[in-house]
Amino acid sequence: MSTVIHAPKGEASSAAPDPTGASATPDERIAASRSNRPRRIRHFLKRSFMALAALVALLGVFVAYSSRQTEADIQDLRDRVSVIGLANPAPVYDAAAVADLPEPVQRYFDYTFVDVREPLGYAEVSMEGDFRRPLTDGFSPTSAEQTIAVGHPSLMFSARTTMFPGLWARAYDFYANGEMEMKAKVMSTLTVVDESETPELNQTSLQRWLLESPTYPAALLPGGPVRWEPIDSTHARAIVAADGLEASLVATFRADGSLESFSAETDGDLTTSYHGSGEHVLRGDYRLVDGMMIPHTFTISRAAGGQLFPFWTGEIRSIRFFAAG
Repeated sequence: MSTVIHAPKGEASSAAPDPTGASATPDERIAASRSNRPRRIRHFLKRSFMALAALVALLGVFVAYSSRQTEADIQDLRDRVSVIGLANPAPVYDAAAVADLPEPVQRYFDYTFVDVREPLGYAEVSMEGDFRRPLTDGFSPTSAEQTIAVGHPSLMFSARTTMFPGLWARAYDFYANGEMEMKAKVMSTLTVVDESETPELNQTSLQRWLLESPTYPAALLPGGPVRWEPIDSTHARAIVAADGLEASLVATFRADGSLESFSAETDGDLTTSYHGSGEHVLRGDYRLVDGMMIPHTFTISRAAGGQLFPFWTGEIRSIRFFAAG
């Protein structure tokens, strides 16, 4: 009788060939490599995505930190301006003092000051509009804030401009004690403009304070840093002197007494990487605020060769005045 021995059920009598092993044929190796390729690609893409996500998160943290630091710097400069304003209040409207001014300036003050009894220290203004960056043609939506000392030339202007969807620039100009600084940062992080004080920029910043003054008109009253010179029945020259510097603009007045525009008497340099003060501003939409008629629309322009080149046009969204007393 013969005996047949069977292998246990489920146990292979020999190992399956390894298509990637030494005994595999070249065709088997190629086929195995091709079958594993999608898995390797998925693994590579997963690791790449995780690395990219980590990088984006790290960049987001850095931008958030830089933004907070930039905003803290801006607030510190605003506080410095408000302290200067409270320490140097603007004069109040005095009919007897105004009577000695050129006739169109008298009409302007009579129109502007309805009921103001306290000396003002500083103002806070928020604006919205469209801004054109230097040496470009297109305008971008922009929001801005400004803190201004009314009785002594000092200001802090900051703005946020959309460059592209999801990409913005934060810029600010600070001027106090006769010295200015100017910065602009992409996404509040990457500094692209960093201008320190020079005699030319300091004088331009003083002119900027004068150009903006119709929004805080007590700055223009007699007894403050501004004096007036007559020109004709609708024009007068405003001259501001402070901290060893001087700047002037020619005011044009409407028939109702409101100030229509301020204009520089010399051409601006249109080749600079910054707008500075601009050489012309058009004001309109006067409204009563805290006993004063304040313009709420503006167009600020560079000017040269008899032409105007607007770069900041918009409207005041809110304005608050802070008494020095």
